[in-house]
Amino acid sequence: MKVLTALISSLTLLSLNVVGLSEVQAQTIEPQTVQAQAQGFQFESVPVTVFGNGCPSGNAQISLVGNTLSVTSPRFQAVAVSPRVVSQSCNLRIGLNVPRGYRVQPINLRYSGFTSVPQGGTAALRVRPVFQGRVIPSSSDLNANFPAGSSDGWVKDVAITGDTLDACANPVNSVFGINTTLIARATNVAAGQRTIIRFNGLYRIRFNLIPC
Repeated sequence: MKVLTALISSLTLLSLNVVGLSEVQAQTIEPQTVQAQAQGFQFESVPVTVFGNGCPSGNAQISLVGNTLSVTSPRFQAVAVSPRVVSQSCNLRIGLNVPRGYRVQPINLRYSGFTSVPQGGTAALRVRPVFQGRVIPSSSDLNANFPAGSSDGWVKDVAITGDTLDACANPVNSVFGINTTLIARATNVAAGQRTIIRFNGLYRIRFNLIPC
């Protein structure tokens, strides 16, 4: 799906202003219809807007299999060489157009990446999911801190408790957002070394899809 840089329509902008998009330039991924064949459910469309100083250019893909919505985009990373501290952010806003006859609630968020932190450095991951204009509570920490000596892949698979969209009587349009920040610190690392933290470019969001 082609990533476009364009003006957001007034209706989309009104929705996204609730979650802080008014002061940034965004890349909008064209809408598509995705389906959960086994449950007979489909979102009418899933427009995705991407913004932030770390967002990579390239294609993004969206799919719904069962009750899991996958958003795949090029990976992004923060890299710092001594004595720098580098912060890179990439944020998603996903338009959920829920058809009449369902209740929909986000219940789980999964994402992964990689870090390489030499002695004298640290790295940090900061993730904040937002639904209907509010930060979503989680069962455990969505963030992570990586000390000196860390060099491995990581996975976060966290239960979340988003509000339920009630589209029993009428279709409902809402926005699911994920703010991601990667911080690489190389304040005291040796010359020629660097701190790296990378996001692998895939979010999996699991929903409860309940027919009314």
